[in-house]
Amino acid sequence: MSCHPQEPDRATSVEPAPEGAVRPPREESRQSGPPPRPQTTNDETGPDAVSPAPAEEHTAAMQELEDRWRRALADLDNLRKRHARELERERTVERSRTAAAFLPILDNLELALSHADADSDAIVEGIRAVRDQAVNVLELLGYPRHAETGVAFDPARHEVVSVVDDPDVEPGTVVQVLRPGYGDGDRQLRPATVTVAKRE
Repeated sequence: MSCHPQEPDRATSVEPAPEGAVRPPREESRQSGPPPRPQTTNDETGPDAVSPAPAEEHTAAMQELEDRWRRALADLDNLRKRHARELERERTVERSRTAAAFLPILDNLELALSHADADSDAIVEGIRAVRDQAVNVLELLGYPRHAETGVAFDPARHEVVSVVDDPDVEPGTVVQVLRPGYGDGDRQLRPATVTVAKRE
C-alpha cells in the first residue's frame, strides 16, 4: 500500500479563475438575437384578451331592429288609414246634416210653386218666409247673414263696388247692400257687396 496521496484527476478538475478574469460564455449564451417568444394561439385567454362578439349576435340584433322598424311603419300606416276613414265619415255625416237642414226649405218652395195661381201678395209672403228659413239654417251652421246699412265700412266684411256722394251720412258709411254677406272671420262664406258714402 502506497502512502502517497492521489493526485486529482486533471480531466475533471476545475481550476478557479484568477480574480478579475472574464469567464468564457457558456454554449447556450453563444446564440445571437433575442430569445424566441413563446407561441400563442387564438384560444389563449387572459385579462388583456378581447373576444369579439359572435357574428350571430350582431345578425340577431339587426334582425330585431328591422322587425321593430317594420312594425312601427305598419302601425303608422294603419293609423293614417284609420284617420282618413274617420275624416271621410265625419264629412259624410256633416254633408248629410246640412242637406237635411235644407229639405224643409225645398218643401216650402215646392208648396209656393203649387200655389202660383193664388194671390201674388200671398206668394211674395211665402217666398219671403222661405228666404228667412234658409237664412236661419245658414246661421245655425255658423254663417250669419250681414245685410246692414248705416254701419261703418269694414274691409273684412264688406266689398265696395261703388261710392256715392251722400251728405246726409258720415263718409265711409254703408248706404246700400247689393248682395248680403254670410259668415265672419275664418268662417266667412263671402263678404257683403255694398255701396259706401264718399269720403272727403
